[in-house]
Amino acid sequence: MKHFFKCLAVITFCTFSSASEQPNILLIVSDDQGYNDLGILGNGIITPNLDRLAKEGTRLTNFYVSWPACTPSRASLLTGRYPQRNGIYDMIRNEAPDYGYKYPPAEYEVSFERIGGMDLRERIIPTLIPDHYTSAIYGKWDLGTLKRFLPTSRGFDDFYGFVNTGIDFYTHERYGVPSMYRNLEKTEADKGTYATYLFEREAIRFLEENAGLEPFFLYVPFNAPHNSSALEPRIRTSVQAPEEYKAMYPAVETEFRTVEEYRYGGSAEVVTPEARERDYRASVTCMDASIGKMLDLLDRKGIADDTIVVFFSDNGGSGGADNSPLKGRKAQMWEGGVRVPCLVRWTGGEVPAGTVNDAFLSSLELVPSFAAASHHELPNGLVIDGYNWWPTLRGEKPSPRSRMFWKRRDQHAARIEDWKWTVMSERQQGLFNLAADVGETNDLSESHPEKLKELQQAYKDWLTEMEKAEPRGPFRDF
Repeated sequence: MKHFFKCLAVITFCTFSSASEQPNILLIVSDDQGYNDLGILGNGIITPNLDRLAKEGTRLTNFYVSWPACTPSRASLLTGRYPQRNGIYDMIRNEAPDYGYKYPPAEYEVSFERIGGMDLRERIIPTLIPDHYTSAIYGKWDLGTLKRFLPTSRGFDDFYGFVNTGIDFYTHERYGVPSMYRNLEKTEADKGTYATYLFEREAIRFLEENAGLEPFFLYVPFNAPHNSSALEPRIRTSVQAPEEYKAMYPAVETEFRTVEEYRYGGSAEVVTPEARERDYRASVTCMDASIGKMLDLLDRKGIADDTIVVFFSDNGGSGGADNSPLKGRKAQMWEGGVRVPCLVRWTGGEVPAGTVNDAFLSSLELVPSFAAASHHELPNGLVIDGYNWWPTLRGEKPSPRSRMFWKRRDQHAARIEDWKWTVMSERQQGLFNLAADVGETNDLSESHPEKLKELQQAYKDWLTEMEKAEPRGPFRDF
């Protein structure tokens, strides 16, 4: 059987005529940002710095993540491997707080959110690029909270951020549990300061200290614009944002309304849809301002041309997000759950400026592409599910990706070229031609039964391949 979805980690290095030998890498990931939520697209959101990236680089319109929610998506972008291959194919989180339950400290310490983590055999970007790269992560980790799972135990040189799926933006607690770390130790030193400002502070410090020295890999995974992980309904039903950024958007008449049968039990006062959209947008605009400071610093240090900048969202938008023209949202297999905005700028690597690239690409491409750019050969025998995207971004070759697969519990999807088979439930599924119907509105299952069988068989073959892969924790039984 031919395994279209698998490639061994053998990289063909490309020549970049004007690029530095080993460029810096700045990877910025937002949290739950909608497909249409870039100011340059004209929906009213204010993102001048992301718009600048789009004008100075390439905007990808056909870019996917490997899972429709955060934990598996983040594991995949760091490993270059499908969630089913690297072992993180579901969330590392506790469900009880969703229903208003606050864990006592002793109980939380033995909960899955506290003890689960990415298999220690998995390798991530800092260990898959040259050793002399200085690496850091400032923001959301979400791949385990025990010391052996934390970033500086996995190859990063420095870490400041939170370790689970979400926090209160000001207290830095997840449902009342302190969650901010500096390297291997918890810290509450910055409690009360808006999280985006803290990740900006750390990223700017890192750039000031490292610009012009050895090449660096800086990973800034913001928690904006994810909803706040607080127990109080008035907070958790929206995104926290500084007042100065809320004031940049039209005022809303009513910010809160009382819900007699709140979904998590009892009567509660929650944020109105209008206020939720404003708060969401304000959070994105605040994050955008922080990104702008990083870009400005690269300019001042004279290293912008020698720095790869990649930006995308970890999954489809939720809350106040705008995923149009896509169907669905975060946690779903519709396009709105897995297709996300992505911007790539690398002047020195001849990535064209001000262009839109419709090639079928994904976050699985990051590992082999960063390895190729830094002229580093990946380990023999390491199975990577992504491809080197630079020839495609430079317009030299079509995308090597022709298919991709997704699985979330009983939901799944398969895409081969322009065809996608989406299964949300027995009643919500269908075959769609994305070239003609990106909104997945016209089910072609009956008119194209052979194409449906082709995608179903490809998905079945992919599942077989994933099951044969060397098993990884924490979910698989081995």
